[in-house]
Amino acid sequence: MGLFSSHEVDPAEIHEKYGHALIAGEEVLAAFRSLRDTAFLTNLRFVLVDVQGITGSKIAFRSVPYRSITGFSVESAGTFDLDSDLHLWVTGQATPMVLKVSRNADPAAIQRLLAEQVLAKR
Repeated sequence: MGLFSSHEVDPAEIHEKYGHALIAGEEVLAAFRSLRDTAFLTNLRFVLVDVQGITGSKIAFRSVPYRSITGFSVESAGTFDLDSDLHLWVTGQATPMVLKVSRNADPAAIQRLLAEQVLAKR
């Protein structure tokens, strides 16, 4: 999701900005924003909002239902690392989706949230 790490943002902010992409009963559980792109986890799916072009007028929404996630990993930031890494392996894709998350985010909480959502949808 870009070269720069994403910082955690308030789920209410995401609901306000991207509420049009949510369905009834869907709630944002965690969200991250980089300079232009946004990623968020709801109770139903993982969504990556990719702002494209120079003006940012073109926006691509990539939605992955938890049942399509075949694996995931969360790496905490090390001594010389600037950020943590989140990898999601999705059915039908050879390479994982990668999200760089600020070192201030809680990797254990992200891991637990993903485990709860992915494993519950099996």
